[in-house]
Amino acid sequence: MKKYLIAGLLTWMPLAITIWVMLWVVGLMDGMFNAVLGVFDTLLPGLAHLKDIPGLGVLVTLALMLVTGVFVTNIFGQWWVHQWDRLLNRIPIVKSIYSSVKQVSDTLFSSSGNAFREAVLVQYPREGSWTIAFVTGRPSGEVAAHLVGEHVSLYVPTTPNPTSGFFLMMPRTSVKPLDMSVDEALKYIISMGVVAPPAGAVAQPEEADPNRRG
Repeated sequence: MKKYLIAGLLTWMPLAITIWVMLWVVGLMDGMFNAVLGVFDTLLPGLAHLKDIPGLGVLVTLALMLVTGVFVTNIFGQWWVHQWDRLLNRIPIVKSIYSSVKQVSDTLFSSSGNAFREAVLVQYPREGSWTIAFVTGRPSGEVAAHLVGEHVSLYVPTTPNPTSGFFLMMPRTSVKPLDMSVDEALKYIISMGVVAPPAGAVAQPEEADPNRRG
């Protein structure tokens, strides 16, 4: 009986968690959409009935992001974004939060960025203990001036929650590149090593030549 219960649990749990996460995202977007409708409810009372349509917030959010992306990718839109950045960077306290979040988001999600583009193997937190890390770039500025040789900036995520972790700067020679993709490495970390990525083309050690002496 226990064997069958566990098998049934393992079958339904991934689907249940996926549905729960999707419902949470839809609820979050609908909540934001309803909050915006509440602001305009006094000006346009006819919009109040839109709150009763499930999933409308998701469609409106996706449409808004699409329109915004089309707008900001042309010269005119980039000029407005530049002016908006200048305005927020002049407001005390707000500029610190906005500029920090913008730099991180631009680094992580920009198609030209180098963050989280490579999974590597490093010895952490001590020699002989290995973990997976992600290359986020190279040290720069004053920090780079104090480092001898080529170094890389690394993010070592925690498991099973990879959104928290540690920032390290290590010599490039101490880092072993991996053939697995970033997505495969994240799955490996989140599953605590249970979901292993498929084995890549790993170089095999040279076989001993029976005719070789010495």
